[in-house]
This record gives sequence, C-alpha cells and structure tokens, in this order.
Amino acid sequence: MSSQVSQYIRDNRQQHLDQLIEFLRIPSISALSDHKEDVRKAAEWVVESLKGAGLTTAQLMETPGHPVVYGEWSHPDNTHTILVYGHYDVQPVDPVELWDSPPFEPVIHDEKLYARGASDDKGQTFMHVKAVEAMLKVNGTLPFNVKFLIEGEEEIGSPSLDAFVSEHKDLLASDILMISDTPILGKGKPAVCTGLRGLCSLQVDVKGAKGDLHSGLYGGAVQNSIHALVQLLSTLRDEEGRIQVEGFYDGVIEPTEEEREGYKKLGNYEEELKSELGVSELFGEAGYTAREHTWVRPTLEVNGIYGGFQGEGVKTVIPSLAHAKITCRLVPGQDPDTISELIENHLKAHTPPGVTVNTTRFDKGKPFLAPTDHPAFKTATDSYEKVYGEPALFTRMGGSIPVVETFDQVLSIPILLMGFGLPSENFHAPNEHFHLENYDKGIETLLTFWDTLSL
Repeated sequence: MSSQVSQYIRDNRQQHLDQLIEFLRIPSISALSDHKEDVRKAAEWVVESLKGAGLTTAQLMETPGHPVVYGEWSHPDNTHTILVYGHYDVQPVDPVELWDSPPFEPVIHDEKLYARGASDDKGQTFMHVKAVEAMLKVNGTLPFNVKFLIEGEEEIGSPSLDAFVSEHKDLLASDILMISDTPILGKGKPAVCTGLRGLCSLQVDVKGAKGDLHSGLYGGAVQNSIHALVQLLSTLRDEEGRIQVEGFYDGVIEPTEEEREGYKKLGNYEEELKSELGVSELFGEAGYTAREHTWVRPTLEVNGIYGGFQGEGVKTVIPSLAHAKITCRLVPGQDPDTISELIENHLKAHTPPGVTVNTTRFDKGKPFLAPTDHPAFKTATDSYEKVYGEPALFTRMGGSIPVVETFDQVLSIPILLMGFGLPSENFHAPNEHFHLENYDKGIETLLTFWDTLSL
C-alpha cells in the first residue's frame, strides 16, 4: 500500500466519519413497514457514496422487496474481479429506553461510534467504499476490477436476494467475494471467519377459548393458553439445553478434532464471557466449550413470549391467546426447512388438551463453511497481521448471513469473511457501537489486502 493512499485516508478521516454519521442517521429498519421510505433513502445514499468514490456504475436495482445497490469499476487491462457484499438495512431499536443516546443520532465516546448499524453493517460496508475511494483518488486506478452488491433485507433474512443473485449471475461474476459483517476475536486479535450458522424462525400461536374468560367464573375448568404455551415450550429442550425435537441433530457435521484442538489454543473463554455478560454461570449442552456452543452447535431459543393482560395492575382473566417467537441457529448438515418441519411436528405431537396451535415461518438461511486453501485466505491473514501486529486466526461465527450460502452455490467463488467488529459491540441490541480503532485499522487492512492479493 502506497504512503500516498495511507495519507489520503488520514487526511480525510474526519470527513469520512462525518459521512458515516450521516449514513447512520437514516433509520433503515427493513423489518418495519413504517420505515420503507427510510430504507430506500439509505439505498439512494449508498448509490451517491459509490459515485463519489469514483465508481463508473452505481445504481438502484429493484426487487420485490427493498432495492439492491449495484456498483462497478473496471479497466480492460485488469483480468480479475473482486465482488464486495454488504447491507444497508439495520435491526429495530427496541427497547429504545435502554439506549444511552438516541439510536439514530450517532455520537462518539471514548473512540467508539454509537448508533444502530454502526458495526452491523453500515460501518463495515462503508470501510470498503472508502478503501476503494482512496485508491482511485490517489492512483486513478485499481489493481482489480471491483463490483459492489449492497442489499437492504439482510436483517430480515434476505428474502429477495436469492432470486436476484440467480437472475444476475453473469453480472455478479467475479473471482472472489469479500464480506465484512463478522467480528474479530477481541481487541487486537484479528480473525478470518470460515463458517456461519444458518437460521430458521417460527411464530407459535396458541388459542384456547373463543375469548378471554373471567378467572373466577371459569378458572380451573378451562385451559389457560399461556400455561399451555409454557408447557409446550418446555418440551423443546432439556435442562442442559439439548434440543428434544426428534431428528433435530440428524446429519449434523461435527467439527474435526483438529478444529476443536485449534479452539482450545485460543484460551479459556468461559471466565471472560461470564464477566463480559454479567452472569454467574454459563449454560449449554454437556461436552462442549462456550466457543463450541456458539460456533459449531445448533440452538433453539425462545426470543419472545406474550399474551394476556399486559397493563398496569391486575386483570383476572384466562387468556384466549398466547404467542411465542422461536429461532434456531443451524450448523452444517442441517436444512432450515427440514428443521422448521420437525419443530412443527413436535409442537403438534405435544400440544396440551384444550388448545390449538398454529405456526408461521419467517426468516431462514442455510449454514456455510468455507474451504481455506485459496490463496486469498493467506493474503487476508497476512494483511491482518501486518496491520494489527498479531497473526490472524481462522474462526467461525455463531450468527447468520443467509445469502452467503446462496453466493457459494450460485457464483461458485471463494468467499472471504474479513470482519472488523468486536463481539462486545452490541449488534442487534441497545447501544450498538463500533470501535474506531478497528475502523481505522480495518481500512488499512483492506488496502493492504488489495495491494498484495495475487489471483
């Protein structure tokens, strides 16, 4: 990486941060229909940002849902192409009262940028744009052709993107795909993510009597929908968290002993995690470490449960309706549609008397595991080490990026997950933030990667 390119990044740091703050002010919450226009506004902002960076093509491309942003720069002498993927949509902000500052009024404290989307994924996507801009502004060219695909539905499972990628396979043809939407191991501990868990999600609706009933007149004679729901949910896991749905673990690909030994070399994570989360004990099925629980084991979690009277004081009713939201994180060897069907069958078989149960499926995504023998992975680890001064390790991530498996199947190119967030940055939670140390080092790492990659 030339000293002039590095100097450009340093000279324009405040201007770039001001631009990122402007981006973060847009409440592009894809899950909420009230924010549909905000999501589109964010897409339009990305288009203008790509144009400002010097790309020759930057445009909105419509989908049945929120639009995709596509950008491109190419030169006839370049023989290879890098595709960069990211997303401009963000998670809802609830519970908003737990934020220390308004989620869409970005603030910087202690060299941390606080806002919804700061780390997931506006900040990390923005870094790629600025890296490309720096090379184009200083050198007037790039060592590779580049394409950007920035979507607005990642936080709702990318429902429109599978079809988009298949339909535009030729447009997206590249030699490698880069994504920054994953964390490093910790402060000063870079990592290349080689695996993602998949996802399936369901809503469970339990209905008892035709309406809420007086608990004095009917209590003891009629099933309570909330009690029935709690009883039903309790059948899904045992006391250690092992999932009791028949067939749930069929086909699960266990990590190799070599991989498990590699995780052990990362050090004891349990005490650090308890301290970070403020809990006295960790939880999980026997025989696996905390890292393995979150990286290579599947889960079933109740994310929300509600029904009956929610107001102040007491209302003595037997609720007619009760609801729960469930998500599963899936590992290689599991299919989201199959797992959803198994859970639905389990719920049907264990439904308590006196109620009916219906389910609705929502987000889904397949797990992904990358081979690491492509030379780009070596370039990535070397680039991290050059900037951070520490060797980068291969890790997995417990979260999901649903479209990654689609990219793998449709485009058949190496997928490199080079993230710069920290696990403690409150993705999806109040007070999401991005450490500016990793913002700065991240751009430098990306520039080093581009400068040294050989395909």
